[in-house]
Amino acid sequence: MSAKGKIENAKVWALGDYVDTDVLAPGLYMKSPLEVMAAHCLETVAPEFVDTVKMGDVICAGKNFGMGSSREQAAQSLVFHGIAAVLAPSFGGIFYRNAINHGLMALVCADAPQILPNHRISIDAIAGKVRDLDDEREFDCAPIPPHLLQMLDDGGLVPHLEKRFGVEGAV
Repeated sequence: MSAKGKIENAKVWALGDYVDTDVLAPGLYMKSPLEVMAAHCLETVAPEFVDTVKMGDVICAGKNFGMGSSREQAAQSLVFHGIAAVLAPSFGGIFYRNAINHGLMALVCADAPQILPNHRISIDAIAGKVRDLDDEREFDCAPIPPHLLQMLDDGGLVPHLEKRFGVEGAV
């Protein structure tokens, strides 16, 4: 994520409603190292994802993104692949918190499903604005509170606490 809650010119991966944590981090690979498990991220809904995703891409999804289990590996798999943000009208509550804890911006955006695949967008999480650069539309989203933005800018909960308390491995 770029500093101060802004992402510029990011490519969109468009997904539907109810993408659950088993699609993001398949249970079959839960005992594998992250890189093995992440190699199967989204394979049932976007088979091309792992081979073509780029650092800084974003996901615009439908309602209840990340529903299902409490597996934090779902958010970790997206971070592993360089996803900068996930926008959706709603999130599974535990996924949302895991995303922030692992440094993945998660924005509640009612109109996220209207953003088309492969479009380029810019995000201002402070202002709560998403701009589709391809068709010049702008969408509102819930702004991210400053304390959570700071945690995202620090790379997630553990790096944030290490920075705050000045001790590596403090958690």
